[in-house]
Amino acid sequence: MKVGIDSYCFHRFFGEVYPDQQKPAKDMTMEDFLDKAKELGVDGVSLESCFFPSFENSWLKEVKARLDEYGFDRVYAWGHPDGLERGKNQEAFKDMLEHIPRAKVMGADVMRVVGSSLMFRHEPHGPQIEALTKMFKEAVRVAKDNGVKLAVENHIDFTSDEILQLLENVGSEYLGLNFDTGNFLRLLDDPVKGMEKLAKHVYATHVKDLYPDKNVSPTEWYFFAGVPVGKGLINNEALARMLKKAGYTGFLAVEIDHPHTDWTNREVEAVDLSVKELKRIANAVG
Repeated sequence: MKVGIDSYCFHRFFGEVYPDQQKPAKDMTMEDFLDKAKELGVDGVSLESCFFPSFENSWLKEVKARLDEYGFDRVYAWGHPDGLERGKNQEAFKDMLEHIPRAKVMGADVMRVVGSSLMFRHEPHGPQIEALTKMFKEAVRVAKDNGVKLAVENHIDFTSDEILQLLENVGSEYLGLNFDTGNFLRLLDDPVKGMEKLAKHVYATHVKDLYPDKNVSPTEWYFFAGVPVGKGLINNEALARMLKKAGYTGFLAVEIDHPHTDWTNREVEAVDLSVKELKRIANAVG
């Protein structure tokens, strides 16, 4: 079992600062992030394309060269924050299709995609899944032509049963899941039971650990707030064992989106501790 980092852990440093957060004193470049990942000795990285300074082939090839030099597995991540907007944004759909060959240029054979998001979780889910099924049935043809598998994320939008329905509706090996271990919990859906249904469909991961934040309203999406892996409610070792049993060949990518109040402005420390814990899990799982 391999360990990695998603660049969204450092979203403040890439310029996305939530309203209740402070802007950091220093920004981070993609090269800085890759150097940090190399320093931590991880096996792979998931790169959020929303933070890319360019989509020119020349820049993507430069990133590929550094990824190759560092020996990193890689996932090309598209769709933050609202992706296809529950299947109603045709411009976003076109944009997603245009990113598939870019993932290939960067040497990624998996591209994380987003169908819906927490913005639309209170709208009826049936029509969303129907609309997304149509989009992804078309998208998998483009993905196959490029040799890139799409991995739709549970983005605080759908339960594990609904994700399974979407995957079965599309019925293609070129659409699987980016399993976010925390986002099911935010819908009060058990991540372990979700993994039992979905492990064989997982192409990528976001490994979160979450803990209720008493300083946050329970109605906020980040009431279950980010803490280092091993310090929250989620049994990530059990999830990793299930992935191993299912033959998962990707990496466990730590992701911290909205840190718990106790971890405010401590992303670097939280990532360091999370990678250490994931390496322990990886060794335990084998």
